[in-house]
Amino acid sequence: MPTAVPSHHRESMAKLHRAAEPDVLKPLLERARLTPDSRERVMDHALALLADLRAAQNRGWVNQFLQEYRLNSSEGVALLSLAEAFLRVPDPETADLLIADKIGDADWKAHSGKSNSVLVNSATWGLMLGRALVGDEKTGVLRRLISRAGEPFVRQAVGAAMKRMGEVFVMGRTIDEAMKRMKKPENKGFTASFDMLGEAARTKADAERYFQAYFEAIRAVGRDPKAGHSISVKLSALHPRYEVAQYDRCVPELTDMLAQLASESAAQGIPLTVDAEESERLEMSLDIIGSVARRPELRGWNGFGMAVQAYGKRARAVIGWADDLGRPMHVRLVKGAYWDSEIKRTQVEGLADYPLFTRKAATDVSYLACARDMLAAKNIVPAFASHNALTVATILDWAGDSRDFEFQRLHGMGEGLYERLVNEQGYHCRIYAPVGGHRDLLAYLVRRLLENGANSSFVHQLADEQLSEAELLADPVEKIAAVGGTRHPSIPLPVDLFGAWKNSGGIDLAERTILAETAAAIAASPPPARGRGPGGGPTLTTSEPAVEAGGPPPAPSRTREGVASAIDRASAAFPGWAATPLATRAAILERLADLLEENRIELMALAVKEAFKTIPDALGEVREAADFCRYYALQARTGLAPITLPGPTGERNELRMEGRGVWATIAPWNFPLAIFLGQTAAALVAGNAVVAKPAPQTPEIARAAVRLAHQAGVPEDALVLVTGGPEVGAALTSDHRIAGVAFTGSTPTAKKIAAALLEGNDRPLVPLIAETGGINAMIVDSTALPEQVVADVLTSAFRSAGQRCSALRLLLLQEEIAEGVIEMLRGAMELLILGDPADPRTDIGPVIDQAAYDKLMAYRDSAKAQWIKTVPVPATGLFVPPTMIRIDRPEDLTREWFGPILHVATWKAGTLAETVARVNAKGFGLTMGLHSRIARSAELVEAEARVGNLYINRSMIGAVVGSQPFGGEGLSGTGPKAGGPHYLHRFCAERAVSVDTTSAGGNATLLSLDEGGI
Repeated sequence: MPTAVPSHHRESMAKLHRAAEPDVLKPLLERARLTPDSRERVMDHALALLADLRAAQNRGWVNQFLQEYRLNSSEGVALLSLAEAFLRVPDPETADLLIADKIGDADWKAHSGKSNSVLVNSATWGLMLGRALVGDEKTGVLRRLISRAGEPFVRQAVGAAMKRMGEVFVMGRTIDEAMKRMKKPENKGFTASFDMLGEAARTKADAERYFQAYFEAIRAVGRDPKAGHSISVKLSALHPRYEVAQYDRCVPELTDMLAQLASESAAQGIPLTVDAEESERLEMSLDIIGSVARRPELRGWNGFGMAVQAYGKRARAVIGWADDLGRPMHVRLVKGAYWDSEIKRTQVEGLADYPLFTRKAATDVSYLACARDMLAAKNIVPAFASHNALTVATILDWAGDSRDFEFQRLHGMGEGLYERLVNEQGYHCRIYAPVGGHRDLLAYLVRRLLENGANSSFVHQLADEQLSEAELLADPVEKIAAVGGTRHPSIPLPVDLFGAWKNSGGIDLAERTILAETAAAIAASPPPARGRGPGGGPTLTTSEPAVEAGGPPPAPSRTREGVASAIDRASAAFPGWAATPLATRAAILERLADLLEENRIELMALAVKEAFKTIPDALGEVREAADFCRYYALQARTGLAPITLPGPTGERNELRMEGRGVWATIAPWNFPLAIFLGQTAAALVAGNAVVAKPAPQTPEIARAAVRLAHQAGVPEDALVLVTGGPEVGAALTSDHRIAGVAFTGSTPTAKKIAAALLEGNDRPLVPLIAETGGINAMIVDSTALPEQVVADVLTSAFRSAGQRCSALRLLLLQEEIAEGVIEMLRGAMELLILGDPADPRTDIGPVIDQAAYDKLMAYRDSAKAQWIKTVPVPATGLFVPPTMIRIDRPEDLTREWFGPILHVATWKAGTLAETVARVNAKGFGLTMGLHSRIARSAELVEAEARVGNLYINRSMIGAVVGSQPFGGEGLSGTGPKAGGPHYLHRFCAERAVSVDTTSAGGNATLLSLDEGGI
């Protein structure tokens, strides 16, 4: 569908999106600045509002909660953590573990009876009861009393406390209940915007349920249109694939659904507001909102609206866009709800700059500038969502006598701020009111508490008696002007994330234009000389030389003599390369990293067309290769320099790390650039010459990598490429001149290499660094958030067609939640798109070759009776359907199946340690995952798991160089870990030199000492 964002607005937003913070803030500072006269008026009004707010601190349950349980206290954190998970835990055993974990160490007794709120004190009493039973106290009347009542009594007490918290933040479990509650005296004069708690949908069923809930809520509110209530909707709740890569599918479907909801709202005569989402969805949401706003059937209905997040650098431009729609638009201005996740995503993706402001005061400045624009706009009906007395007072001053706008606050927050304005001065305030069951509410509740309880939040600051009124009401414009609008010093740009080495640059594939340009450039790149079509079939076959370097390749040959010739050349080059200063070798690696990024599209295209990587995976491949080069350059400079060792006077002792000779590096096809170059770069920077062998399926990307390495300054004979199959690898590893082997691949092949390195009595003992596969398990208990589990399982098991050594092979679900999680997984799997990896819409491409396809399909067919779910695939090509297979017990999976096949088994509550031991018993030790909200369970798994990489409450793939060093143990590898601080040493010979410095002329140093200060 055509874009609904006019070109001049789109250009403006593009310029602002990741612009430098000072540049974005400069015009905002001028727009938000108060004159001295207005500042005086605003302060007077803000002080009055502050007095009302403080008076209400003794009335509002949540205000008193925040006073009693600060979020920077152990009790506050424990309570939030308990609230986030407790009500979704179905089994008593895990519930007791969660209670013990969260409240067992906290000092609840110190809070007993301290609050003016009966609700706070009753919640504290419930928590204190729990502490008495599950904590370390062994004596006491209270413990004896509770022990008689038993653990069910504690669960009931804690459950009651959690439900009380839920009742404060949820307006009602149903829309009818919520509307009834709005009629209570405390809400007199206020209207509501009901949010049906539609978090992001994971399945079609989720989306359909949320759509129906919104539709029914609109009709329910429409039964009493004079009450003035409205409905808020989240687009991400209406479509499970609301992603830029799925634009052509999701935007038309969402536009149609939103139009239906808008038409019903118009028919019922009530307002409808589209909530804000993460910044990566902004342009999509504007296209959807703009298309609906222009629908002819909605002309004459003035109730359509949208939310704008002031923490975004594009916020002011979005307001300009909304004003230019040519129809009245309700705009709700909010500070923003996804700040921390936006910061992390930008860092993880290695993007140029942040899409939002990094200082709270900068967001306040943006909010005020946007508010001023909204008050002056022709077509905007403003709504200002704020709990900040200074912000409210400023808006009141700018608005003058006007009442053509409204304020908004969260249900359960900000009591006291608006009551006088509404009931005595005729202003309008709407309460943003969540509606839904308490179990569904909790993730939302915790997010709101964290958002409003953070140290920089006005609500939290208000509860801090240490802060003066002047500090509370300090002018954000002056604060930001004083620092020149600069970024927060503790939030570095992504490129500087790691400090000592440069983070690799990413491509913002969540920007539709950039994604399209990237895909077009990849499509336009020539196919590899030895390439295959998108389904895995051959497109071109050429003769393949066994030995290559810079310049023209030698005649095709797969003979042992050809490999020997390559080793001859590398052996001859070794002394000169080893004598090259360490700093020079490190600098060459850094130049290579730069060249990788300069040639990123060519390399990505090779990864897509030769290794069938999807576009995001191809980008990750180039980034990881660059990260290896820069990280190993740093590690070489800091870890391979000579070390002076202690000893007696008159003696010099030194330890040197030097190259061993010629290394063979043998890389797999699943990471044909990152692993190929990572192993090779490590060997080179340590001072070794290298004969590098890629997998036979992916020679072209290896050729490109070697060409760039030579261009960066590696001598052509110090890095020689050999290509071919197992016979070439065997010839390479059996040559006695090879001083070490770095191998990534299967466990059987690693064992063959290890055996070959021991053959012959005259062969030196040489190191083998092997990283192999694993039967990687993820353990999920009943405290885990199912939506998060499903997202991480899909990523871990099926991304890259399951062809990662770290991929999830065995999902172990606690019995009580197994069927629910499986059902959600089934629905989520239905949405996976298999196809051409060069197509941005594709989630999963083909497997690497016919042999892999045949092996996986034969196994899959043999287990057909145990299928839980499989999905359709394209009619042609080497596409293995993502398949979920049920097994009776973990022991039934005895080998690694290297593809998109996930096995599922269950475990009993209370047997976590035994379950980990059963996984350990398989002998593999690469990756393991755990999803749990119980910290002590995480500690147990951390202590007991025999794996190289343990991932807790996240996906199990995508280890980052320098942050998550990667490699396994047991049947999964030898170590040391790639991308870690100990890796380079394994490529070196350690040589100690001891020199007697007194052998000629005596100990001059000792003899020349002064009198030591006397």
